[in-house]
Amino acid sequence: MSTVPHGTGAKAGREFGRLLHAEWTKFRTVRGWVAAVIAAALVTVGLGLFSASGSHSSCGAGPVEVACPPPPTTPTGEAVNDKFYFVHRALTGDGAITVRLTSMTGRIRRPDVNAGERNVEAGLVPWAKAGVMIKESTRQGAPYAAVMMTGEHGVRMQYDFTHDMAGGHRDASDRSPLWLRLARSGDTLTGYESADGRTWSRIGTASLAGLPRSVRIGLFATSPGDLTVTRGDLGGTVAAERFTETTGTFDRVAVAGTAPGTWRDDDIGVTIGPGGAPHHPGRAVRSGGAVAVTGVGDIAPATEGMTVEAPLGGAPIGLILVIVVAVVFAAAEYRHGLVRTTLLAAPRRGRALAAKALALGLVTFAATLPATAVTLVAGGRILRANGNAVLPAPLLTQVRIVVGMAALFALAAVLALALGALLRHAIAAVVTAIAAIVVPHVLATTSILPDGAAQWLLRVTPAAAFAVQQSIPEYPHVLGHYSPIAGFYPLPPAAGLAVLAAYAALAAGLAAARLRRRDA
Repeated sequence: MSTVPHGTGAKAGREFGRLLHAEWTKFRTVRGWVAAVIAAALVTVGLGLFSASGSHSSCGAGPVEVACPPPPTTPTGEAVNDKFYFVHRALTGDGAITVRLTSMTGRIRRPDVNAGERNVEAGLVPWAKAGVMIKESTRQGAPYAAVMMTGEHGVRMQYDFTHDMAGGHRDASDRSPLWLRLARSGDTLTGYESADGRTWSRIGTASLAGLPRSVRIGLFATSPGDLTVTRGDLGGTVAAERFTETTGTFDRVAVAGTAPGTWRDDDIGVTIGPGGAPHHPGRAVRSGGAVAVTGVGDIAPATEGMTVEAPLGGAPIGLILVIVVAVVFAAAEYRHGLVRTTLLAAPRRGRALAAKALALGLVTFAATLPATAVTLVAGGRILRANGNAVLPAPLLTQVRIVVGMAALFALAAVLALALGALLRHAIAAVVTAIAAIVVPHVLATTSILPDGAAQWLLRVTPAAAFAVQQSIPEYPHVLGHYSPIAGFYPLPPAAGLAVLAAYAALAAGLAAARLRRRDA
């Protein structure tokens, strides 16, 4: 027996369009639903701006307090740490620097055992660095390339803060003398390493577009703080960073090419204390043909500090309002018998549910998109006006946050709608949706759960979608407190949003299946 299709594709499309228009009409005619969605958007904006207005910060400048300076930025606008001791000279045109690193030592400040006694021990943190560098200028954030030995990651070549390449011929535990070379040819810089200064292995190359003819070339050392993460009183994690320094001792220093002028010593980015004296300054000590360079700080992307998404802290409250509206929108048809009218127009319940979900999702997205944009932009301006140093984010990243958060609201509304149609009990559906989306996020981003449990929640629950608001990525070559409580999520933004979308699709499918069983 042959079957006759319900209708052609065009006819089905027109039917679905009529259903979508009917659901939109149904939604906008109930003023309470419209008002609740608008209220969700206003709550997100209001709580975000209120939180930003209450956040104040200042930094000492001698006897007075001033607004904290923004972090150094690259020419492309990325916030960076650029603090190191630099022994350097000019290089005009092509050239190279070759050195032998004879030793690398350091000091680490540990938690004090006895009150009033500084607990400092010898050692190197994993990403302590000492080596050679070519840098556009001594300005913080200026482009650079460097070849270095590290505390625990062997020989590396790094450039422009975010790029890191591993050398392959020296174990991190091998502290015998090591030869390093960095050569420039136009905008291309190439790094090499050698065990004896005769046989060289290429590490990699870096292309620094627009590198001027005259640059700075020399030796450097730096050492990021020692990061310790402990359990807090409430069960979460608490991170602390303590002073460290690294000393690289070099000899056989040779600069090839045109290098006018003399050697200079600069403590790039050194912190100035309240009395005007440098705080934990670096230094260079020369003895015979050797120079020992000691540095404090790091040369890497900035991953700690207030971020552009900070004003979005009120989003979970707005999300609760959206959930309530979505569940009521689904349950109203059954409570008031409106489902019979819907089925007269479209006998297929699954198609009617899809139209309802799409209508609600579009309404929610349209309402929360401008709300998120206003919160992000205006909240950031308020934070900076209050003296806070906010880590900048590229424009495309900010657009992704705004669009992603609006999509989060929309998908959460669809999930709540599907739960309302599936459970047929408004209170149960609201509680289930909040428990699945909002509660895991709150638990994971406060000091309640251990870090492992927080990471797990943000992988397997719909709350994974909050990853769309993360503006600062994780970097393998930067030691940081990459925890939800610090604003870092275990999944990439798109993957986190996909988890929520999968839950919404699953719930909608189960609800449609239940409706089809009723038809049968």
